[in-house]
Amino acid sequence: MAALMQTLLALSLLSVFVCDVHGQLSSTFYAGTCPNLQQIVRSTMAQAVNKEPRMAASILRLFFHDCFVNVRCWNAYVIFRPLYSIGADGFLFGLQGCDASILLDDTAAFTGEKNAFPNRNSARGYEVIDAIKSSVEAACRATVSCADILALAARDGVALLGGPTWAVQLGRRDARTASQSDANSNLPGPSSGLSTLISSFAAKGLSARDMTALSGAHTIGQAQCGNFRSHIYNDANVNSSFAALRKPNCPSSGGDGNLAPLDLETPNRFDNAYYRDLVVKKGLLHSDQELFNGGSQDSLVRQYSVNNAAFSRDFAAAMVKMGAISPLTGSRGEIRLNCREVN
Repeated sequence: MAALMQTLLALSLLSVFVCDVHGQLSSTFYAGTCPNLQQIVRSTMAQAVNKEPRMAASILRLFFHDCFVNVRCWNAYVIFRPLYSIGADGFLFGLQGCDASILLDDTAAFTGEKNAFPNRNSARGYEVIDAIKSSVEAACRATVSCADILALAARDGVALLGGPTWAVQLGRRDARTASQSDANSNLPGPSSGLSTLISSFAAKGLSARDMTALSGAHTIGQAQCGNFRSHIYNDANVNSSFAALRKPNCPSSGGDGNLAPLDLETPNRFDNAYYRDLVVKKGLLHSDQELFNGGSQDSLVRQYSVNNAAFSRDFAAAMVKMGAISPLTGSRGEIRLNCREVN
């Protein structure tokens, strides 16, 4: 009897992890509490993009990198769970969410994401988010999260360069911590192969089609030589004249920080030219050209290359889907007063 009671007790205390994939988000979340929010964000983004078109890409990249980092799961205690389902620490990988963790500066309590390898000396636009936050706080004190501001700013940057727009779902709250190690391990890199890209996005609940559409964000912005050198010097699936065009500004050694546009045709316009580049083997990054290299995404890349409307539609839908991955809502997290630090 004692052995039976011990077993039942052990079973009852085992936990499973639950990951909230969509949360309670709404496009009208701030309608009553900060009615001018979207106009404030749009106005500041317009100023920033008019001054430097590249800033639209920088803010969009911040949003991507924010959404791919920071595990968001919690325990639900149930009875009669198999003993072998979870380890002694109850540890299980979960989904990640858009929680503005990328905006946090390092503290004595944690080392954040800003200096993680994918972000160090490349993530930018923090001062634009600071400016938006300051204006929003002046209008609606302690009401709007930095996570929602970043989501809106990313959408507006795309639209300001001629891309699609969409209804941003709102109601996220801000993380109270950040993780450099999570950023180092969760963000797919420029040397990733197609299978790695597909699996990385699948781990966030995003399909291969979502991944290919979201990769179209590289129709704007620039990349550093250190991220594409190997592709233009060593890969076989690159147009030789395109590689020759890039090599003077990206020598075989040195010049790691030298920049080149990700989209050869229209680097400051959000359109489907990125996919036209891929079809003729002019993708700047190895990971870009992997989307059109005899693999499963070739037909979709061809479709997007000739149908900007299809790309725009899928990109907007994928942005909404990515932005809804496991957000902090309700009483979880906080509404930061300063996006760079917890309250």
